[in-house]
Amino acid sequence: MSGNVQQTDLFGNIVKTKEKQIQKSSNYHYIREKVTSLSGGQSSAMIESLFPADHLVFALVRTENKDCLFPDKKIRQLVSDKIGTEFIGTLEDDIIIYTMLELEQHFGKKINWVTGLTYEGLLRKKFGWLPTLHRRYCTTYLKIEPIFNWWYNEFNANPVFMNIGYRFGEHRRISKMLDSATPQGLNTYKTTFGKNKRGQNKWELVEWRKPLFPLFSNGIDKSDVVNHWSGKGIPFAKYNNCVGCFHRSPALLKEMWETHTQKMQTFSDFEQLGKGRFKTNVTYEAIKNAEFSSHVFDEIEAEGCSSGYCGF
Repeated sequence: MSGNVQQTDLFGNIVKTKEKQIQKSSNYHYIREKVTSLSGGQSSAMIESLFPADHLVFALVRTENKDCLFPDKKIRQLVSDKIGTEFIGTLEDDIIIYTMLELEQHFGKKINWVTGLTYEGLLRKKFGWLPTLHRRYCTTYLKIEPIFNWWYNEFNANPVFMNIGYRFGEHRRISKMLDSATPQGLNTYKTTFGKNKRGQNKWELVEWRKPLFPLFSNGIDKSDVVNHWSGKGIPFAKYNNCVGCFHRSPALLKEMWETHTQKMQTFSDFEQLGKGRFKTNVTYEAIKNAEFSSHVFDEIEAEGCSSGYCGF
């Protein structure tokens, strides 16, 4: 059955959505388990410091490219053991590996490491088409799907509360996430559990999490987050998410060429061998050879999508 239904967002505004065929859970009124999704950034980690959850989860982006080999053999094996598959390297800043290992010790609590397709495997799945602002499937398959699969097995498909690391001032990102929720405030994920009678994938929308925003709700902004981690000795990358993320400005991507040359070369190779471009009007190879004023890098802010998985 379809039709317009009314719901309100965090700010009391009426949001119009389309009611969809959804695999509903009768237990959403009795959600008890709380999960914090750790991105490797300071904001999501601060949530666990101030508002501890029952479970922690982290989705690791992997690459098959041995030119991006993680340098420490013992830690490579440790990560492989945690994710249950071979870890060669990541297309995020390598520091994120040390971040997550240190946070596990800092919190004294297990972090569930999950992973999905490699970046190369994802491009094969998409027949070589690169993700862009209009085809933002990378976060879905590399971050959200592995966390969804972990949730489905861990909680027997019962919805959970999930802390998202949006800070005070990130109203638009929160509104966007709430706009896509059901009238009960649950996010859904489209997945398939088998085939129909015609042999086609049988797709369903599954209610799986109720997002919470404890940093926003408590007025915690970026400066509060930075101050919280100052002097605590936890290594955090300067910028979070894939070094060649298409959300980043050309100036920031230029900086990535200078600090993560091989990983940026991997993204540039994806462009040259794949279909389309990461950014509409410029190639990554052109950015490599571009000239920017040195002061531009001091003013760069890390950019990201609104998924909540690649945040500061």
